Amino acid sequence: MHFTDSHCHLADPALRDRLPDVLVQAAEQGVTRFIVPATQRSDWADVVQLLAMNTPSEQRVHIALGIHPWLAENATLQDFAELERLLRQYPQAWVGETGLDFLVNRPSETQKQQQIDVFSRQLELAQRWQRPVIVHNIRATAAIAEAVKQTGFTQGGIAHAFSGSVEEAQILLRCGFKIGIGSLLLNRNAKKVRQVVAKLAWQDMVLETDSPFMLHNQTNTPANLRRIAEISAELSGVDLAEIARQTESNIDSLLNTVAARQ
Repeated sequence: MHFTDSHCHLADPALRDRLPDVLVQAAEQGVTRFIVPATQRSDWADVVQLLAMNTPSEQRVHIALGIHPWLAENATLQDFAELERLLRQYPQAWVGETGLDFLVNRPSETQKQQQIDVFSRQLELAQRWQRPVIVHNIRATAAIAEAVKQTGFTQGGIAHAFSGSVEEAQILLRCGFKIGIGSLLLNRNAKKVRQVVAKLAWQDMVLETDSPFMLHNQTNTPANLRRIAEISAELSGVDLAEIARQTESNIDSLLNTVAARQ
């Protein structure tokens, strides 16, 4: 029984500086594959370097390159040009972490529009190069759906670290995204995401940790994905092995679509 951590920041110094141990601990819990996003141009080279961990027979690490909504104000034309160059150079790379966050840092209407503009540019690049996206979404579901519609984006991807309602999840599913179920499940008070896990079909969800983030006063790691899967099994009434099988199939479908275009 194997799992993919569909969102973990292995290039972050908190994990990168002890990466061999992190990967061994993950493997002990059955977590053997990783999707690693970047959040800004200064991260992209570090994330790309993780591809060296792969071999022709074993592709453990998959990457995404993007600009996080918290950093949208600082995005430049040169950033987008470099992102497109890297997408051309690395045909296996997804786009992300991108998206919208209308809660953290209390963005003004002008800042919200800047986020939308930067997100839309990344959707356009992902559509042009036929790549899935990893989407950060905090209280911005309607705006994300509108940006997908306006850009004509059809490549799918993952709505990561989902924290909204069942109704919001259904909107994102109609946009072509899988719902990323993550470390919020480790918080018993996270009622909305627990309802989502209980009500959605597993063909619509993937698992993640968002390591090294999301845990108070300790460093999150991919090994915690096993506990997230176990809680998911309890909430949904679905056998753990079936959750592993279906979520791996969901990730495979996204990865295989990209591979087929290379």
